[in-house]
Amino acid sequence: MKKHHTIIIAGAGGIAEAVGLLLMEWSEVTPTLFIGDRTHSKAKKVAHWIQEGTTKSGFIQDFHLAENGLTDEMKAILRQGDIILDCLPGSQAPRIAQFAKDFNLHYANLTEYVAETEEIIALAKDAKTGFILQTGLAPGYIDLLANGLFQQFCKDFEVDKVDKLEFKVGALTNHAVAPHYYGFTWSPVGVATEYLEKTIVLRDFKKTTLPSLSERTTIIIDGIAYEEDLTSGGAADLPDALLGKVRSLDYKTLRHPGHYAWIQEQVANLEPTTDAIKSLQEKMEAIIPHIEEDKIILYAAVEGKDTTGILRRREIAKCIRPQKVGKHQLRAIQTTTAAPLAQAAQLLLETPLSGVVLQSQIDPIPFLNGNYIVPVYGKVLIK
Repeated sequence: MKKHHTIIIAGAGGIAEAVGLLLMEWSEVTPTLFIGDRTHSKAKKVAHWIQEGTTKSGFIQDFHLAENGLTDEMKAILRQGDIILDCLPGSQAPRIAQFAKDFNLHYANLTEYVAETEEIIALAKDAKTGFILQTGLAPGYIDLLANGLFQQFCKDFEVDKVDKLEFKVGALTNHAVAPHYYGFTWSPVGVATEYLEKTIVLRDFKKTTLPSLSERTTIIIDGIAYEEDLTSGGAADLPDALLGKVRSLDYKTLRHPGHYAWIQEQVANLEPTTDAIKSLQEKMEAIIPHIEEDKIILYAAVEGKDTTGILRRREIAKCIRPQKVGKHQLRAIQTTTAAPLAQAAQLLLETPLSGVVLQSQIDPIPFLNGNYIVPVYGKVLIK
């Protein structure tokens, strides 16, 4: 940030604390932060944690973000703010986006939830401020990387259509044990949701939906074998943006081998219920531990023929590990999710954007090489 801004962070989980710390440490002008959560003690704890961890001096204030309605304290803070960064569960996104619209604030969120995203698109279409949606890791960074690869491929080979656009992310542990071959490094409800909701893909140049976990296969990245399968939400709006231009487009989640077979078993044994996501989450949480030491693996590839008929493929892969920001060590899932959110905040605050801004509408190369992104992901030179 090149000017002083007042930033409201909604939520007090791992991503909220990470984006607060990144903004304090890496902004040219240290912002004022307000951190709100329905559990005030959590917001207080995060505000204190950021204050302890930053090497910069700045104003950080916690507040109680009421679960329903608007308190006087919330109104006073919303009137002071320039932007809301929504780090709450996806189900809360339309409510927080409505606050942004009502109080004339910019808004950015992380959620992969499709129905809530559509709700925000409807409410913010005529907003005077900007709303960047789905701007974390996946959806988020991976979609910009895939779109950047696609654009550069078309330019270099003078084509306007390609056969495949694949992009994949895994939030993984360094080790994996039977029977589940997994450890939680982020929200269990998010994992259960992406496994059970349908996924939007392009097949034969047309948009369609497929069941998640219906196209499992093996991929080798940097010599290590992973399993990949379709999951919901990670493709953001690329299926719409690249309709008719890509024969086959999909987002897949990477896992250690053996995990998806175990998940399939759990899903097959779910009792008939109105809330399958909650049931799967409970089954997973009963046996899968939460693990601090993590890594993010991401991969994007574009494949198609050039004008002479030669089949070409371009790939980018990255492995991101935990890193120190200020005085705190952050997990890889925290930095990789928080950095695009901070970059989106800067884009909204420093350019005249209004209404809804989807992932395909962001110019990929400047964003991917932004001042919050590069310290986490490294530079991207798409060639």
